[in-house]
Amino acid sequence: MIYTNTNSSFPSQVVPDEEKQSYEYGALVGKAIENEWFRGDRVGSGVGNRWGSNWQNFHNLRLYARGEQSTQKYKDEMSINGDLSYLNLDWKPIPVIPKFVDIVVNGISSKNYEIKAYAQDPEATKAKTMYAEGILRDMMAKDLLNDIQSKLGANLYNTVDPSNLPETKEELEIHLQLDYKQAVEIAEEEVINQILDRNRYTLINRRLNYDLTVLGIASVKTNWNKANGVTVEYVDPANLVYSYTEDPNFEDIYYVGEVKSVALEELKKQFPNLTDDDLKEIEKYPGNANYTRNYYGQDSNDNTVQVLYFEYKTYSNQVFKIKQTEQGLEKALEKPDTFNPPENDSFTKVSRSIEVLYSGAKILGFEKMLKWELAENMTRPFADTTRVEMNYTICAPRMYKGRIESIVSRITTFADMIQLTHLKLQQVLSRMVPDGVFVDVDGLAEVDLGNGTNYNAAEALNMYFQTGSIVGRSMSQDGGMNPGKVPIQELQTSSGNAKISSLISTYQYYLQMIRDVTGLNEARDGSTPDRDALVGLQKMAAANSNTATRHILQSSLFLTLRICENIALRINDSLNYPLTKQSLIESISISNVETLKEIENLNLHDFGIYLELEPEDEDKAQLEQNIQVALQSGGIDLEDAIDIRQIKNLKLANQSLKYKRKKKLERDQANQQANIQAQGQANAQASEAAAMAEVQKQQALAQTEIQIEQAKSQFKIQQIQQEAEIKKQLMAQEFQYSMQLAQAQLGVAQQKQTQAEDRKDQRTKIQATQQSELIDQRKNNSLPKDFESSGNDVFGGMGLDQFGPR
Repeated sequence: MIYTNTNSSFPSQVVPDEEKQSYEYGALVGKAIENEWFRGDRVGSGVGNRWGSNWQNFHNLRLYARGEQSTQKYKDEMSINGDLSYLNLDWKPIPVIPKFVDIVVNGISSKNYEIKAYAQDPEATKAKTMYAEGILRDMMAKDLLNDIQSKLGANLYNTVDPSNLPETKEELEIHLQLDYKQAVEIAEEEVINQILDRNRYTLINRRLNYDLTVLGIASVKTNWNKANGVTVEYVDPANLVYSYTEDPNFEDIYYVGEVKSVALEELKKQFPNLTDDDLKEIEKYPGNANYTRNYYGQDSNDNTVQVLYFEYKTYSNQVFKIKQTEQGLEKALEKPDTFNPPENDSFTKVSRSIEVLYSGAKILGFEKMLKWELAENMTRPFADTTRVEMNYTICAPRMYKGRIESIVSRITTFADMIQLTHLKLQQVLSRMVPDGVFVDVDGLAEVDLGNGTNYNAAEALNMYFQTGSIVGRSMSQDGGMNPGKVPIQELQTSSGNAKISSLISTYQYYLQMIRDVTGLNEARDGSTPDRDALVGLQKMAAANSNTATRHILQSSLFLTLRICENIALRINDSLNYPLTKQSLIESISISNVETLKEIENLNLHDFGIYLELEPEDEDKAQLEQNIQVALQSGGIDLEDAIDIRQIKNLKLANQSLKYKRKKKLERDQANQQANIQAQGQANAQASEAAAMAEVQKQQALAQTEIQIEQAKSQFKIQQIQQEAEIKKQLMAQEFQYSMQLAQAQLGVAQQKQTQAEDRKDQRTKIQATQQSELIDQRKNNSLPKDFESSGNDVFGGMGLDQFGPR
């Protein structure tokens, strides 16, 4: 049996899960929420209960923010016993507050940020650690790896681009933060951005910023359904109900919901189990006159009913029976939380408590619950699966003891005083009269114009207004002094000027009070700044104004961050259903193949989400100044400056600037050294070339001389050869002649020898003959003979001189 806690209107949570899931328990929860927020006056005034007070307060603040607040208080202030018949004033409020609201809202909405996701599960952390260790190993063994690559041609680097390898651990940290991004992290970021774009979160965010500025509280809801996947919905804070909390981020609430006006046909569509009898009974409880108001404080649509949609957080006991099998293994069986068996050696009981959400819906004023069930697809953080996250994200940065404060609530009093000052100013202006003239008629009667006519008032006024001159007489007709010698005198009515100046000063005072209270000074609200103020002082004033409203910016970023975290957790639900999974995949650019691959594994990772906010203008200006100094000094290149400007994190941007300056200095030194070496090599090559040219020149000269000498030698050789040939020919000729001479001489000698021989032979023959004759003589004792020639030995005139040399 369900019972109610004596200290609370809510039913006890210390009951079995079966009873918590019953409609009776849900009806008690819904009734407790309704009593807590709507108990009080229900006669149409909207005052006397918590929800009505909140709604009326937020409604008035929104009217002030639009410059459309009620003028009844001003009429009561200006009237006398309620009588306004003597006042003809323009009661329309002056839109002072809208200007300041627009400044804050537009300034916050213009802040650009990027959604960053980092995988923090063990697998992703391991991959990142291995990548960092690989780079660190390359850094430590760079010389050895270069030596191996130069000698063996093997690239053993872990990094793709060894030329951009970090040199220190600080550079490695910068590299990991700027250049390293896992594919699954990129996929997560793209999916979150796509879901936000599909739900038009930019427009929702502007409404949240407006609510934070005007109401001091903003709320947004993330949900999931099989038709649309992950949805992001704006929630009007005036329709919110929640448990009491003092946490500005509403982290400790145990129920939250909202009231919506739903038409009967829509109600039947949402809850098809309602019968016609139920709908007829529901028509008797529209609730519009009791709970809601439109712009003018009433709701004339009787075709709608007020439905309270809420979430209720409680706990559930998960009980398991651990049984020992015959093989010695353990088998876990899930049991209900009422399972409490006696002690047994064959099994044990194991349990844990986890947070759960129940979703409910009921019509205000109607006892029957429309829905009460255990919520599906509850979001649980990876780090603690026993916790459950509410679908509603609420933030009220300036809340104390449940009371919410906003910028508009601070300045409504001053806006009222400005409006009253404006009305008083109208009143003074309406009662002011222009300056007039005094006409002394008796003085005019003493004046004769000389044309037979008297000087009357009409003629005098015409002359005075047209020429500014008047005619008068100092003496009367009786000869006495004329007291009306100046018949027309100007009347000065300056009684209203002092009042107008005082009212204008009062107006400026309350306007300055608004600036002082909100922190929106002249440097930020678009007013003309003091011409004597220095530019630096104006920037400081604008920076201080931004600081005064920073809590609104931080609240807006908190809401965005929580929405992104809830989306990251609900992506797993979309991946578990084919239709939502296919829709999610089709929403990603088909060109990003790596992202499409990693989407399949998103539910296996745990992601941390953070927002990288664009730096303030002053910080960006300081960074830009540093970049310009570095560019002018040649410390970085233009490409480096472009990369640095893309970094949102100012600290990383400055570190990257220092890193790129260092790398540029090293490159310049290396280039300078290379230039020196190249210049030395060029000089050496030039000297070598000059020496070679000189050598070639000398060689050419030597070759030329050699050629000349060779030519001379050849000429001499040829000459010698010619001379030798000639000599040879001469010698041959001479030899021939000598031979001929020798032959001739030999012939002569031979002839002479022949002749001598012949003579010898002849002599011998003669001697023989003579000897013979002598012998014959002796033998014969003949007479002696004479052997001299008898003239037969003469050649007939041929002498021997012809054989002499020629």
